[in-house]
Amino acid sequence: MFGRRKKSGSAEDTAGEAEQVVDGIDAEDTDYADDTADTDAPRRVNLPPAPRPDGPWDISEVSEAGEGRVDLGGLFVPGVEGMELRVEVAGDAIVAATVVLRDSAVQLQAFAAPKNEGIWGEVREEIASGITQQGGIIDEVEGPLGWELRAQVPVQLPDGTNGVQLVRFVGVDGPRWFLRGVISGQGAVQPQAAGLLEQIFQDTVVVRGEGPMAPRDPIVLKLPDDAQMMPDGVQQEEQEGSRFSGGMGQLQRGPEITEVR
Repeated sequence: MFGRRKKSGSAEDTAGEAEQVVDGIDAEDTDYADDTADTDAPRRVNLPPAPRPDGPWDISEVSEAGEGRVDLGGLFVPGVEGMELRVEVAGDAIVAATVVLRDSAVQLQAFAAPKNEGIWGEVREEIASGITQQGGIIDEVEGPLGWELRAQVPVQLPDGTNGVQLVRFVGVDGPRWFLRGVISGQGAVQPQAAGLLEQIFQDTVVVRGEGPMAPRDPIVLKLPDDAQMMPDGVQQEEQEGSRFSGGMGQLQRGPEITEVR
């Protein structure tokens, strides 16, 4: 069942930071600080989607998508004990889901993609360009989920001072879809804190649908049928640059629902 999110300490703070980074593209002390991208390494651009032996999954590849997962329409998101699930809207459409787990968070968003061409390589370049233009630092590395970006992005902290926060951008190309994840909080700083978030990303099921969609259009989500939630304030941020650079245009802070197990 779902109920109103309870206000409490680090999970609340992490959720807010996750929204800051995702909506606006905070990061200090990190085990990843010594990792550097190999700028001479070949990039996967305009190539067919790579195999996904460990997920994320297409709806055609699983027999019981709703088993142990939350049905959000365009995504089936794994349910984890103690997690908070926040949905985010653009206009009247729900376009992203953020899983908050203790002091870490991962935002999930799926997009339509060409039938025979992956877009993650091109999207990485767009994200990197957008962040460096803002004065941030990007490392492109091969991580547990494949090629990813580890970004130190400048933001204004809640107390009004300037700071940086480490954020991980991960992505996987599927059949006619692309799934992007944005990992923040301790999951972006400490590898041992990232394992469960990475598992959530990998075990997510994408429902692209058969209708026509332009490449890069967001796959719209819906609230679970039995969700009980209440909006907790509204925020709206102006966005510039690629929709993949951490934001989805003008977003409002969405309703928040907590899974109770």
